[in-house]
Amino acid sequence: MTRRTQDSAQTPDVPRPATPDGDRIGGEGPSFSDTADFDDARRGFIAPAPLTVTDADGRTVWDLGSFSFLHDGDGAPPDTVHPHLWRQGRLTSIAGLFEVVEGVYQARGMDLSNMTLIEGREGVVVVDPLVSAEVAAAALALYREHRSDRPVSAVVYTHPHIDHFGGVLGVADEAEVRAGRVPIAAPEHFMAHAVSENVYAGTAMIRRGMYFGAFDLPPGPAGRVGMGLGIATSSGQVGLIPPTLDITRTGQEEVLDGVRFVFQMTPGTEAPAEMNFYLPGSRALCTAENACHTLHNLLTLRGAQVRDARMWSRYLNEAIQLFGDRSDVVFASHHWPVWGGDRIRSFLAEQRDVYGYLHDQTLRMMNSGATGDEIAEELPLPPGLERAWSVRGYYGSISHDIKAVYQRYMGWFDGNPAHLWQHPPQAKARRYARAVGGVDALVEQARAFADEGDPRFAAELASHAVFADPDHSAARELLAGVLTRLGYGAECATWRNFYLVGARELRGGVPPTAIALAESLLPALDVTQILDSVAIRVDGPRAWREEVCIDIHMADSGERYRAMLSNGVLIHHPDPRGGGADLTLRLTKQELLGVLEQWDLAGVEYEGDPGALRRLAAVLEEPRSDFPVVAP
Repeated sequence: MTRRTQDSAQTPDVPRPATPDGDRIGGEGPSFSDTADFDDARRGFIAPAPLTVTDADGRTVWDLGSFSFLHDGDGAPPDTVHPHLWRQGRLTSIAGLFEVVEGVYQARGMDLSNMTLIEGREGVVVVDPLVSAEVAAAALALYREHRSDRPVSAVVYTHPHIDHFGGVLGVADEAEVRAGRVPIAAPEHFMAHAVSENVYAGTAMIRRGMYFGAFDLPPGPAGRVGMGLGIATSSGQVGLIPPTLDITRTGQEEVLDGVRFVFQMTPGTEAPAEMNFYLPGSRALCTAENACHTLHNLLTLRGAQVRDARMWSRYLNEAIQLFGDRSDVVFASHHWPVWGGDRIRSFLAEQRDVYGYLHDQTLRMMNSGATGDEIAEELPLPPGLERAWSVRGYYGSISHDIKAVYQRYMGWFDGNPAHLWQHPPQAKARRYARAVGGVDALVEQARAFADEGDPRFAAELASHAVFADPDHSAARELLAGVLTRLGYGAECATWRNFYLVGARELRGGVPPTAIALAESLLPALDVTQILDSVAIRVDGPRAWREEVCIDIHMADSGERYRAMLSNGVLIHHPDPRGGGADLTLRLTKQELLGVLEQWDLAGVEYEGDPGALRRLAAVLEEPRSDFPVVAP
């Protein structure tokens, strides 16, 4: 039976890596003598990437040089990093400008994702322009330095995750896009999903993302060694220009700057709106983020909608059927390409099979009464997939992907009535402490399990102790030590990051979260989405007895909207029938954003009671980007 634990037999003060699949390293597992990935990651190298990128104020927003330790010495993994994850970190830190095939180039290792540059008749088509403008501009400059000073003639977003659109302002001019001279192609519903994830739930996701990406954890053998999907995420200016060309169906063909694209729609896979594309002129297939050199997330630990493993598998099979025999290379928005027909089909088949297997076997065991937690402990992978480097769990994991499949079908409840109405964490922790004789006794029990080689249960007990008494220094230190031990043993980078960031916050407190993602994207939102972003800030109980009605007339588009505060919820809709509003605003979208930022009507045309705006502002709550996670 394949064990999916992160156990270690070492004591917390000597944290060596756990290798839950260690018995298969060099045996049933993948072979370290297989160097094909390193060969592919270096193939087509043209020029090295800059070690650092700075913003206009001189602040470093990308620091590749801080990961140079991955290539020091003989390359052997240290005791503090799982050998598989160390290997993946070395691969994802191979950075620079690379030729995929003639006319198709990639900037890799300059952000979490790759930026692909496809030469057209007059310019260059940019695919997935990284996270932030500064690194996207640096990647474009690297291409121009070593290829040609081509203008950007089009942009393609493969899906609405920030590492695939956030740097667009570094490669494209919004005025040129609006004028129709630089089209931006994206899968249909791109904007709806970009807003849902990055604005509506943006603050909570970013806070959890601080764990997921370990942004405040120093790179090094005892800290960050990458994210599995890439080496790190940049921290520059994030922006969004809405797409101008919707891709709506598989087989849709578009010619961008003389380059023929054939698109394959893959909704519900790695993102709710996503697409692959094929370049017939280059015999090259782009699989976006649907097939990379890792097992991906079916439910990312930073938070997202549960993905559909069944359809993910089917779309990969469709890609094989549509393009497998017509492709000489497959490349993606992360990691390195694969060349050669047989290797392409094998790579895609492994990716296809792992998602299909996790889906079908989880359903099989679920229908025999097993819960998600039980299935995650018990389900082995087929030997052929265990031996494949490309489906190891560096970013996703077998454990949490199985639980995601269970959640997609069955939700959070496992059916046990004792779990139907449990106490929240702090109330539960205090009862655990009382049941075992106090927090000190709980700490000693946790220490005993850690010493016995069960850090998983030690972490659970120590977490209860911390929640029962957040100021109990011995409980915090014990939990931090156990989390460190679990982190050093994790094959999955995001598990490692969660463990190590949790340990760091227990010892040093919560660092400031400097990312204001929602504010960066607000200018790209439509009025309905802007009002949605206000509605989710209403403090319901404070607004129960407040009634406000505001009409908004957009001077630049002619649209009209009504926003009404009723029973603690801000209801809004277009095309109001007129009459009955407390306040009517006539303004442009830019002015509306200004009003909602300052809650002031200076310089804005209005009729009615300006106090209505103040009453609405009074019941809004500012999102908290530093809320506690590992301790209350």
